[in-house]
Parts: sequence; structure tokens; C-alpha cells
Amino acid sequence: MNDEIDAITRRTLAHYDQHAEQFFAGTIDHDVSQNMSALLAAIEAPAPFTLLDLGCGPGRDLKAFSAMGHRAVGVDGSAEFVKMARAYSGCEVWQQEFAHLDLPACMFDGVFANAVLFHVPSRVLPAVLASLFACLKPGGVLFSSNPRGQNQEGWNGDRYGSYYDYETWERFVTSAGFTALHHYYRPPGLPREQQPWLASVWRKPAR
Repeated sequence: MNDEIDAITRRTLAHYDQHAEQFFAGTIDHDVSQNMSALLAAIEAPAPFTLLDLGCGPGRDLKAFSAMGHRAVGVDGSAEFVKMARAYSGCEVWQQEFAHLDLPACMFDGVFANAVLFHVPSRVLPAVLASLFACLKPGGVLFSSNPRGQNQEGWNGDRYGSYYDYETWERFVTSAGFTALHHYYRPPGLPREQQPWLASVWRKPAR
């Protein structure tokens, strides 16, 4: 299974490496302030926070978190994105594939997983969520935003994706030890059928 997961990962990352500049240009102006605020508002520790931007891409959100005064660290599997994120944000960025995360224990107040965890095959999602749980301080917060669906999984061009409804996503995340805080759909202010994104906020118990 590991070889199959690694092959899925390599194909997906190759897509992002090949289209890195195009992706940056197409996403640099996306407004994710609602998502960033949802993470920050749920953290109960005193600011400034130490934050992990999981799947940081070219560094848009790293730069924004850093500008707010927080210590932001990025992690991404794409070598091109890591290079771009370091240059654009000035933040520390680690190159790690999600199926092989090696994160320091109890380091982060929050994990920002914006439009990224849906790329993780369901077979390894429990292990990835366990790594995120372990890297958070007690009481720390996980934010995730994923395109929602009816629990289908597979290829979309050269990118692999899993598209969950809230109930299934909740089972995965609570099984990793997290407590649900709240969830919402994006973009805001539209009918549900026009809100393709499911955003959710979770806490690692303080004890």
C-alpha cells in the first residue's frame, strides 16, 4: 500500500511543481480571511501564536500570518512551492510529504489546513490527522477547509482528491482525538448548493 500511496503523492505533487507559477498567480488574491479568523479566534493561548500552515503552497497565508505578528511555519510536499514560499513569505518552510510527516511534538498553537487535506488518500488520513494532533500543544486548534462531496475519492486530472460530507469528516477527525468546535460552508452568503467548501474547526483537548 505504501508504494501505491507514494505513487499517488508523486503524481499529485508533480502537477503542482509543473504549474507552480500559474497556481500562485491564480490564488494570490483569494480571500481566506474568514478561515484565518476562524482558526485564530479559537486559539485560547496568549498571542502571538506559533502556527503551522499545512500545504502552504507558494506562501500567501504564511506571509499574512507573519504580518499579524505570529510565528508561521510552512510545510509542503512540492519542492517548487517550498522554494517560492520561503522567498515570498520569509518564513521557515519544511518540505515533507503528508504521508510521511515528521513534525515536532506539542509545538504549535494552531494548524491551518486550507484546501489541502482532501488530497490525502483516505487510507492514510488517520495517520496524517494523528501527526497533526501530536504536533499541537494541549488545547491547540486545527482548522481545515476541503471541497465537500458525497464521500467519493479518486483522480481529478493529475490530482488525487477525497470529497467528504461533514458527518464522514467528523468521524475521521474525532477518531484522531479532536473535539469539534464548529463548521461552516463557503463562500459565505450563498445558497448551500453554491457553497462547495466545507470549513471546520477542532480542538486538541487540554488534558
